[in-house]
Amino acid sequence: MLGQHGRGLTKALFTKPALAMAKVGITPNMLTVGGTVASVAVAVLTLPQGRFVLGPVLMVLVLIGDSFDGILARATGRTSQFGAFLDSTMDRLADGTVFGSLTVWAALHMVPGCLRTWTVALAACSVVLAAAVPYARARAESVGATASVGIAERTDRLVVGLAATFLVGLGAPTWFLTAGLAIVAAASLITVIQRVLTVRTQVLAREAAERARGEQ
Repeated sequence: MLGQHGRGLTKALFTKPALAMAKVGITPNMLTVGGTVASVAVAVLTLPQGRFVLGPVLMVLVLIGDSFDGILARATGRTSQFGAFLDSTMDRLADGTVFGSLTVWAALHMVPGCLRTWTVALAACSVVLAAAVPYARARAESVGATASVGIAERTDRLVVGLAATFLVGLGAPTWFLTAGLAIVAAASLITVIQRVLTVRTQVLAREAAERARGEQ
């Protein structure tokens, strides 16, 4: 939801800088790959070590920069199916690294007990479900349906996860991170269910229409 509402703002703020990048030969695909490399590097080098203030701050800056690729592609008329595929693939790598790094931190640094078990489990679920949400949309398109609905898009998941991490870095109890991961996992699961039901409705309606035409 945050991604949908924020696109107009990012377009207004970043179109001119994106066009300046185009003038020096920077392409949307270069930004996509570069943003992913930066995201992975920041996540791996900060989150597993418990640098929960520096990590989220740098990740937010990287994510802001990551929005330039789409803006640049649209502003220069260089949108393409390959660019969309590359962007989606790179996003999955970045998301998996962020939540995977939090999983590693919880497993290595939390005191053994129920809270650690839940944190590791929820972080692992977030890795899987963060990939399942866009997968459901992609598979929907492969069967001629659309599934862009849902309460937790990529921006929502990352904002919640990184905000909880940042609060822990500022001194909040560790269960803040556990709660944040629980929200991410639950919202992602709900989004997958929403997309499955949406596709089911569309496919059944299309099949009913085809049967009706065949009976005429």
